[in-house]
Amino acid sequence: MIQLYYFPTPNGHKITIFLEETKLDYRIHPVDILKGDQFESEFLKISPNNKMPAIVDTEPEDGEGPLSLFESGAILRYLAQKTERFYPQRIREAWEVEQWLTWQVAHFGPMLGQNHHFNIYAPEQVPYAQERYTQETSRLYSVLNNRLRDRDFVAGTYSIADMAIYPWAIGWERQKQDLSMYPYVADYLNLIGSRPTVKKAYEIGQQYKRVDANQMKPEEWQTLFGNKIAKT
Repeated sequence: MIQLYYFPTPNGHKITIFLEETKLDYRIHPVDILKGDQFESEFLKISPNNKMPAIVDTEPEDGEGPLSLFESGAILRYLAQKTERFYPQRIREAWEVEQWLTWQVAHFGPMLGQNHHFNIYAPEQVPYAQERYTQETSRLYSVLNNRLRDRDFVAGTYSIADMAIYPWAIGWERQKQDLSMYPYVADYLNLIGSRPTVKKAYEIGQQYKRVDANQMKPEEWQTLFGNKIAKT
């Protein structure tokens, strides 16, 4: 059984997509990041960076008791190894997946996250930051579009790299991107989004969704963006 500590953010969706694709038994433990659940001591034992998602595998391969993991990229790698699914066995194909998963974790996610912050959540307009992160977002979409020019998925076959990229890329509109400029990305999003398992993952997310950005209360904004220091 996989115990999943979850909130319906792009990083959270990565893991529910994988779990729905593989039909692993799992149980969701909601981590309401607007209430501050991510700072609770019990959660910090699992995720010391006070971020979700995190998991606890109650039946790891080594049989030495529950295994906890934080960071979405590491969780995807672990689950792919555990199930031997969505990760190639051949070395060259495996490293294609590794490169694009790393690209998402190191570039696509962080830059789009800053785009979201300054264009949607920031309490005041910062034109330099808005332009900086919107332009970098455009560059990254161009990288992705070029990669998909001659293939359906970033590593050739559907993999954990696509599961990591998709939840961030479907936010293209609020990232101030024109999807007509990236036709291969548009096809990619339609292809992945049409998978029943992906649809199911997002239906699950709707059960835990709290508010839209423009409905966030001041205390919720402070909890999410106030740089609170977690105390274990």
